[in-house]
Amino acid sequence: MDVLFLTSIAPIVRDLEASRSFYADALGLAFEGQEGDYVFTHELDGTKHFGLWPLSEAANACFGTTEWPSETPIPQASVEFEVADVAAAAAELTAKGFQLIHGVRTEPWGQITARLLSPEGLLVAVCYTSAFQEP
Repeated sequence: MDVLFLTSIAPIVRDLEASRSFYADALGLAFEGQEGDYVFTHELDGTKHFGLWPLSEAANACFGTTEWPSETPIPQASVEFEVADVAAAAAELTAKGFQLIHGVRTEPWGQITARLLSPEGLLVAVCYTSAFQEP
């Protein structure tokens, strides 16, 4: 697998207002975008995207429901790695014995993802994000 760059990192939050206050007021980060309760910035050096992802929205993205399944550990953050071929990366992960939460699919916002939980409980995606590719 050829990881191109870190696409995104987003703490998965249970109290959006407290988290937004911490990151915006305490750390001085600006969130110029919002989709539903998900707030984000593409303007933070060192990453292409930083957001606060409500657990209910992460559950919906992974499982199609706003409730995180009780039999699956609740992740603390989401980290996404940009790859040239999501299907090949997902197949490689599966061949190495990792269980995907979901296979390759195109998200409503256009990003192609496959997700799994890391051993330390991070929600990890291998993805292709056309908006972050060179023109």
